[in-house]
Amino acid sequence: MNKLLLLPILLGLYSSSIAQKVVEGSGSGKYPAPVEFKTWQEDHAHLMKMLGVKSLRPGPSGNESAPNHANYDESIANPCPELPDLLTTKSGKKVTNADMWWKVKRPELVEDLEREVYGKLPANIPGVSWELVAEDREWVGRIPVVAKQLTGHVDNSAYPLINVDIKMMLVLPTNVKGPVPVLMMFGRPSFPSPSQPSQEEMDVLNSAFKKMMIENDPSLKEIFDKYPAYQPVTRLPPVNRFAPRQGEPSRTEELLEAGWGYCTIDPASIQADDGSGLTKGIIGLVNKGQPRSPEQWGALRAWAWGAARGLDYLETDAAVDAKKVGIEGVSRYGKATLVTLAFEPRFAVGLIGSSGKGGTTLHRRVFGEAVESLTGGEYHWMAGNYVKYGASEASFGSKTGCDLPVDSHEMLALCAPRLTYVSYGIPEKGDAKWLDQKGSYMATVAAGTIFKLLGAKDLGVSNDYMKEEMPPVLHGLTDGELAWRQHDGGHTDAPNFKDFIPWASAKLGYQKSNP
Repeated sequence: MNKLLLLPILLGLYSSSIAQKVVEGSGSGKYPAPVEFKTWQEDHAHLMKMLGVKSLRPGPSGNESAPNHANYDESIANPCPELPDLLTTKSGKKVTNADMWWKVKRPELVEDLEREVYGKLPANIPGVSWELVAEDREWVGRIPVVAKQLTGHVDNSAYPLINVDIKMMLVLPTNVKGPVPVLMMFGRPSFPSPSQPSQEEMDVLNSAFKKMMIENDPSLKEIFDKYPAYQPVTRLPPVNRFAPRQGEPSRTEELLEAGWGYCTIDPASIQADDGSGLTKGIIGLVNKGQPRSPEQWGALRAWAWGAARGLDYLETDAAVDAKKVGIEGVSRYGKATLVTLAFEPRFAVGLIGSSGKGGTTLHRRVFGEAVESLTGGEYHWMAGNYVKYGASEASFGSKTGCDLPVDSHEMLALCAPRLTYVSYGIPEKGDAKWLDQKGSYMATVAAGTIFKLLGAKDLGVSNDYMKEEMPPVLHGLTDGELAWRQHDGGHTDAPNFKDFIPWASAKLGYQKSNP
């Protein structure tokens, strides 16, 4: 049975237990006890009750042979083809110049997108203090780098029961004249090529290690005496930096070779990627361990907030050109990249990879991943209010994606006139049809109106999103500040780095130079 079909049952089963959890969470101590949801379904049911939603339409299956498979028929993919007009204000006035965009239309869009789709940042988010945990001189291929392990400690003095420590790794080339541009990437931070002690230092470590082990267990002395040359701690074989490269360089090597730095920021250290974690992480810390309200932020907005705090640190590092910092991510982190670029104007460039629904793909399109996919098990990415648009029965009736007052072309418009690169692969290699590449292209075409209004270049095609056809694979539309390219690989943006890096460098006016 589809898990969303269980939701009406879950609402009944969980309502009394959830009410008890919330009551228990408001204890009489100095700090309210955090509410613990064991599963996402418990938090989801609690949210549905707040919204007055009795049942949701189940999301489609990605299995094309399943009875409830996703739609892949273009003839019925656009039930409400007319997108909200980027050049008309709520009062019906036409946006004719940049001043009207910045002062009237853009604030209207931000308000609606925050309330209905991604959530509004609370006013009382605590500050972050950054700690340099470790600094290491390393080599990545033939490139000397300095790697900085960083932790952003979020002030939890108002609610010490929840800790949030943002993990980030900054890697900068040391063979170029700085400051350098940096691409921030969502992912797991790690030292790229940790330096090792010399053999002489290893001998010292082994002597101390053997002594410690024998003191802890005297019987081990007999083994060490039997094998006097044995060293329990050994060095990894050295990397030959001058050996011919095997295969294609990694994305990070390509950045370093072009004179860029990069940093990796861990989304999980900001907010868990699960609905049961919404009373923890930064969202839980701000809410003092209690469930969020429907208009509050979801994980995508929380990850974007964390990226902005990472940028705060980069602005303090003299080796970084803070005016040339980009943001990158793929899949759910592609969604987070769009959210980051749209709402944080200090980021100069974004590489949005295979982002699908909740990213660059139009919400009102019914093709592959659906609104109902995000109102079910992935609801935690979005504002609580977004769940309303999957409702089949509710106090307000029912809603679909066609009822949304905004759509993803407007998120792309919020990025204007900054550098915005939309990347996809092909279904044949694993970038599934589920992601609706065409729906993203339509949104990108439509968003071009605002890039042009603000004096930037768009894709160089008309803004008729219903008539423009996607260009052939590997034929990028990258002459403007708004760019599109579909590579011939899978669910990754790596094949587009060869195109993205020179595009971004040229548009930012950056040229690598030796020190």
